[in-house]
Amino acid sequence: MHAVPSCVSLSLATVLLLASPVMSQQVGGHGPRGGDPAFAADRELFHFLLQHRAEIRREVTLLDNGVETLTESDEPEVVSAIRKHVASMEARVKDKKSIHRRDPLFAELFRHADQITFANERTNNGMRVIETASDPYVVKLIQSHANVVSLFIKHGFAEVHRNHDLPAKP
Repeated sequence: MHAVPSCVSLSLATVLLLASPVMSQQVGGHGPRGGDPAFAADRELFHFLLQHRAEIRREVTLLDNGVETLTESDEPEVVSAIRKHVASMEARVKDKKSIHRRDPLFAELFRHADQITFANERTNNGMRVIETASDPYVVKLIQSHANVVSLFIKHGFAEVHRNHDLPAKP
């Protein structure tokens, strides 16, 4: 296991929401998002976090079977948003309510959502999230996702509009 410090923290669940107007498209990118009443609130929360990314600290530790992230802030409103976002993204993965489907990494991650296990812990200033899998390819997806979330925090909305490559299969 080795640490990959970064300046922000969300998690696999967190990164999965990261997609401004593109997130509001149905599969294939045709039309408004239907049948997902939580979508607009999740998007708004994600946008809030991007707008306050300078107030977020993120540490990523790669594990043999996944990733551990620590996402925190000293701002109470941001701490609350981090916690809500983690819960919301974990629920999306568990319920296979995909987001950001035009991005190959996100689309592939949701195809393997049933193989991802989550363990979350509240910290004084945010959340610690552990995401794991037994399949080596899914582990690489989880780790790639964690890296992309760090890029979202580093580059903001510009990064959200980029597509992200899939990791090589083991």
